[in-house]
Amino acid sequence: MSAKSSVEWPTLGMMLTTYAVFGIAMSQWTAAPWVCTIIMGIAIAQFSSLQHEVLHGHPFRSVWLNEIMVFPALMLVIPYRRFKETHLAHHRDPNLTDPYDDPESNYLDPEVWPRLPRILQVLLRLNNCLAGRLVLGPVIGTFIFLRCEVSGLFAGCRNIWGAWGLNMLGLVPVIWAIQAAQMSFWAYLGAVYLAFSLLRLRTFLEHRAHIQHRARTVIVEDRGPLALLFLNNNLHVVHHMHPQVPWYDLPALYAARKDHFLRRNDGYVYRNYAQVFREYLWRAKDPVAHPIWPVNKSDL
Repeated sequence: MSAKSSVEWPTLGMMLTTYAVFGIAMSQWTAAPWVCTIIMGIAIAQFSSLQHEVLHGHPFRSVWLNEIMVFPALMLVIPYRRFKETHLAHHRDPNLTDPYDDPESNYLDPEVWPRLPRILQVLLRLNNCLAGRLVLGPVIGTFIFLRCEVSGLFAGCRNIWGAWGLNMLGLVPVIWAIQAAQMSFWAYLGAVYLAFSLLRLRTFLEHRAHIQHRARTVIVEDRGPLALLFLNNNLHVVHHMHPQVPWYDLPALYAARKDHFLRRNDGYVYRNYAQVFREYLWRAKDPVAHPIWPVNKSDL
């Protein structure tokens, strides 16, 4: 692993490149709307991956300087500070997949599941195969997130109000850029939807229900464009065990201690995302109701 310096140049370079690609695609939107919308969607997904790096303390040692780097609200409805707060809560590994204590869990309490309306059950079942997650996941995930956020706002949670206030300020340069580029706002929504869909591919099987929390986190050994888009977060158990390590050091760390990591997560591994598509495009990986709930939160 490389030593921690005052500036992590690969991350800063990726940040500047992502902004450049996003800006060029937006400025050329009227000339090639479909192509530029797709490129912008990819850039927004890359931006979200960079936000994930930032919340873990990269590329600068300064928290406020890191936050400035991801100030524009390119994702529209995901305030950075709420992303940071919920994601760091997700990193409490004994809570992984907990329907209540893991903010990123896709499982429901088995006692809640049968009481849901039938149409909602159908949608959530569809959401548990990869095709459904890519198509429906952005809507379902955003709805669940916003419902929780609205509850927190009405409850007067200052941290949530503050995060949304900053997000509203971050929308100002985004809306200005859309108008300056004469871009359709619906096209921008399409780019954001594509970004959410790409991110749903990464999160689709990041965690599984398992009695031991150390074995709940996946490794996808992909080294192609998707690994770059996700900033090697597909090596997810490595990231969970070493969240302070920057994205560009994760592959070498995994290669050096592969046997250790695979023992640690009980062999929860896929060769690449092509394997994930083959196995789960039309087939659910998991039930919606947590299959072993409640679980002991100690590492048995």
